[in-house]
Amino acid sequence: MQKAILNNIKGDKLIWAIVALLAIFSFLPVYSAASNLAYVGGSGNTFAFLVKHFMHLFLGFAIMYGVHKLPYRYFRGLSMVMMPLVFVLLIVTILQGTTIEGANASRWIRIPFINMSFQTSTLASVVLMVYIARYLSKIKDKTITFKESILPLWIPLFIVLALILPSNFSTTAIIFVMSMMLLFLGGYPLRYLLVMCAAGLVGLTFFILIAKAFPEAMPNRVDTWMSRIENFANGEDTEEDYQIEKAKIAIASGGVVGLGSGKSIQKNFLPQSSSDFIFAIIIEEYGLIGGLFLMVMYLWLLFRIVIVSQKADTIFGKLVVLGVGLPIIFQAMINMAVAVELFPVTGQTLPLISSGGTSIWMTCMAIGIILSVSAKREEIKEKQSQDEGDNPLEILSETI
Repeated sequence: MQKAILNNIKGDKLIWAIVALLAIFSFLPVYSAASNLAYVGGSGNTFAFLVKHFMHLFLGFAIMYGVHKLPYRYFRGLSMVMMPLVFVLLIVTILQGTTIEGANASRWIRIPFINMSFQTSTLASVVLMVYIARYLSKIKDKTITFKESILPLWIPLFIVLALILPSNFSTTAIIFVMSMMLLFLGGYPLRYLLVMCAAGLVGLTFFILIAKAFPEAMPNRVDTWMSRIENFANGEDTEEDYQIEKAKIAIASGGVVGLGSGKSIQKNFLPQSSSDFIFAIIIEEYGLIGGLFLMVMYLWLLFRIVIVSQKADTIFGKLVVLGVGLPIIFQAMINMAVAVELFPVTGQTLPLISSGGTSIWMTCMAIGIILSVSAKREEIKEKQSQDEGDNPLEILSETI
């Protein structure tokens, strides 16, 4: 049974192991942190949160398994098909007009029939990275002109950013930074990247000015972004500072070995303890050892992503692995940095650890793409081994 399962699993086995370890470990802090949510919500049933997290992970691993079985060359064409769909989903999301305290909060759409919400920006991020990797592989070894890349590259990129920005600045910033990094690694001229970075800053400035001038016509979260940055710099007391304060208390209470599984105290006071600030709860319960374990896992995953990228047999394979893999590590580092007050509050979850369906599903999809690339490499190596084994001269030389 075990051998049959392993035979059906292709790709980098260490990546499978890392993802499985993170997923298994996630049950402990999620179950612990969910106890507060259960009693605040009135049901008191913490087991329901555990089942929900299990279902999210189960579906995530099913997505990862299915994606890794697809030849990764298919993702080139799929990215072209998916980009218009991403535009439509983002437009539908933002047109919902959901507001919280006057600010745009249209981040999710409700999936019909199954009564589940889906955060469209996370799908847009993965699809966009694959799309950029496809474009870079297409223009490899060609003379790149800025004018020729405006329509196929920059317009789709800025449409995605513009549709996400009003409700989610942190995700927009991460997508923009990751896109610039992928373009740089893919050999896109640095002078053009600098021009587009400047254009992005100008566009953001205009958006802020317009949003501030017409707040009723265009509900936005500009005031929230600015207050978070200002309060982070000035150290003023706000709701975000309350979250950070409780997170730091949790981290300080954990010490080296932690208070023990399920014994967190700050989970009763810390908002978003099972998602945005789960890293603080992990350190409180498992101490510095637990925090270092997570950091080692993510750095190990980064190392394997780089290895898979280097061994990929095509330029597209190399770039798509970096494009979908680096944001996972980047998001994890940001989540940890927020918990220890090295970064303003962003609302980014801890990949494969925090509760929440969309984040888990899209992370698993990205990892499935990486595994698909590594599976192709394994297939080539197996074929070469078989060819060498069938070579009579090779057999004769080994006999002699």
